[in-house]
Amino acid sequence: MIAHLDGTVSSVAPDGAVIDVGGVGLLVQCTPGTLAGLRTGERARVATSLVVREDALTLYGFAGDDERNTFELLQTASGVGPRLALAMLAVFSPDALRRAVAAEDLAALTTVPGIGRKGAQRIVLELAGRLGSPSDVSAPAAAGGGGAAGTRAAPWREQVRAGLVSLGWQARDADQAIAAVEADLAGGDSDGQAVEVSVALRAALRVLGRT
Repeated sequence: MIAHLDGTVSSVAPDGAVIDVGGVGLLVQCTPGTLAGLRTGERARVATSLVVREDALTLYGFAGDDERNTFELLQTASGVGPRLALAMLAVFSPDALRRAVAAEDLAALTTVPGIGRKGAQRIVLELAGRLGSPSDVSAPAAAGGGGAAGTRAAPWREQVRAGLVSLGWQARDADQAIAAVEADLAGGDSDGQAVEVSVALRAALRVLGRT
């Protein structure tokens, strides 16, 4: 198993990044929150999970070991594959996910694209008590991790839009959700530089979940 990558970020796309390790460019699929912390040309370390299929080897990257371990545990639930597990971690941090499962919060779980009420019930039934207890002290990262290279001010609108589109929402719906939450999130900052991508992503997903 490839436990982590430590190298230079060659490129960042809406749903993944290429990290150069010893001259080899490795493509990793990541949550929008993790991608928000990666900068092209800079060094980064991401925890990884290799998913082996008959027709593909896919590497998934995460801001930390807890997120990676949660990703792998989620896939032990019926009907949860790697893409859905990644979508869940794009919406929830590991601790937030533990709280939702422990509280049997089906409404929260169904905000994840691809999870309906029956799917949420199945996840609660099969994962209750297995995800562990939420930690009292968690990293400043929120949904999808805070970023493998640290949190740094960056334009957030396009990152959130790309994250929503990669989760299956239409670009028009993503733009409307961002517009709905922008004023509250920006807090008077016209450039929106103070907005954390993970916080904005969760807020936009809550809006989309009501539509």
